[in-house]
Amino acid sequence: MGAAAKGPGKTMNKVLTLWSNDQINEEETRILRQPCAELPIPLDSEARKCVKTLVDTFLERNDASGLAAPQIGISKKIIIFRNRGFTKDGALDGAWTNRDVEVLINPRLTQQRGNRVILAEGCLSCPDIKVEVARYPEIKVRGFDMHGRKVSRRYEDFIARIVQHEMDHLEGILIVDYHEGDVFVPKKRRGFFDNLFQKNSA
Repeated sequence: MGAAAKGPGKTMNKVLTLWSNDQINEEETRILRQPCAELPIPLDSEARKCVKTLVDTFLERNDASGLAAPQIGISKKIIIFRNRGFTKDGALDGAWTNRDVEVLINPRLTQQRGNRVILAEGCLSCPDIKVEVARYPEIKVRGFDMHGRKVSRRYEDFIARIVQHEMDHLEGILIVDYHEGDVFVPKKRRGFFDNLFQKNSA
């Protein structure tokens, strides 16, 4: 899920995108659309490597509030996200530290509460656009932490939105699949996106 701008001088690991330069990225789209497999618990060496790669990639960035493993080409059920430093509507309200991140492995929604709220969301894998998406304001999730320990967590407001967004990635779902609200696109690229969304709705 997109947030702030990139900092200078960073070498970023590639994040897969559905499109770039008005062209569909067919192979990257195939990976992003593929439902992910669970990691083995207890974590084996390969699973720990997958987790470390996602954590390292996310911590290199300051342009996202969350990241899912398939976005970097790892088709496994792992997400990472910032868990503090937001206002209720998702604005940043403080500086980040590495302690402000959380990893969930094999996450599973066990409870959704409240009336769904529509807000515009960005996504690193859907560059240059925002889509209004309805999400539950309170959720409960069960899964495992980055060390493979069982956890049960409750999230509210914008953190709940981030978690739902990143968990969608694990099932091959992206913001362009939602049709509850408006889609915001740059004027200079409106033709490309109009054509793209017409194909998706056909």
